Amino acid sequence: MSDIQQLVEQYIAVWNETDPAARRQGIDAVFAADARYTDPLADVTGRDALDAVIAAVQAQFAGLVFTLGPVDAHHDIARFTWELGPAGGESLVVGFDVVTTGADGLVQHVLGFLDKVPAAA
Repeated sequence: MSDIQQLVEQYIAVWNETDPAARRQGIDAVFAADARYTDPLADVTGRDALDAVIAAVQAQFAGLVFTLGPVDAHHDIARFTWELGPAGGESLVVGFDVVTTGADGLVQHVLGFLDKVPAAA
């Protein structure tokens, strides 16, 4: 398994970690201190801001889990799909992320796209 494959798996694990202290430990292990996260709903820089975004997503989609699709990587770049839904159930949200890593091997930038989102009620 490549280093970037393992890093992406840890990235998804961070999004699934509901214990705040453990989630923050994961964020510190996966993301550079000045990492930037950009998707259609958020554009934040730094670990504290990213932690807040993940906590907000977990609150909005309580009980749902992220699953990782195939990872395609080269150099310091990876792209992958993910799904969010009940364990073993149909996904409510489907997305596609591109991550770049820095010289330290940590995630430096995330560009996220949402391919499927729940209809507004």
